[in-house]
Amino acid sequence: MEIGKKIKNLRLKKGLTQEELGERTDLSKGYISQLERDLSSPSLETFFSILEVLGCEPKEFFEIDTHVQKVVYREEDYTSYCEDEKGYHIQWLVHESNEKEMEPIRLILHEKGAFKRFEPSLSETFGYILRGCVKVKLGGRTYEAKQGETIYFQASEEHQILNAHDGITELIIVATESYL
Repeated sequence: MEIGKKIKNLRLKKGLTQEELGERTDLSKGYISQLERDLSSPSLETFFSILEVLGCEPKEFFEIDTHVQKVVYREEDYTSYCEDEKGYHIQWLVHESNEKEMEPIRLILHEKGAFKRFEPSLSETFGYILRGCVKVKLGGRTYEAKQGETIYFQASEEHQILNAHDGITELIIVATESYL
């Protein structure tokens, strides 16, 4: 078993640097580096201290990880919702994305369609227009983007995406803080 590699993976999942882990365990950054490269072995006391900071029980640490992350999502994995009254169809491209840092969707806006209006948040929103044209209302300003163009904004003001095309507009949106 590669103990160092598991410690490094846990540290990265916690969003800690080697220096931060060292500070929280009274160890040097260099020693943490040696542990992660399996160049040194920690004492039991040090090992338990590291696991405590990383939020991992010893039993959990030594269990064989049989979990394989899902990497490819197919059309049958998507979840869809249609709002005919407002003229949009939304497709969540990663079904558990509300548990992730990013939430990718495919948004289809029918003629004169408008996606729901969102309150200000800490989210960031990225969009790529596959076809058609959108208007982005962000606070008191309006921006327009057409096929092949990208939108990107901080969602710190009330905002809404509308179809600015005479036909169907389709775009991919990725938002952080899962607010879609």
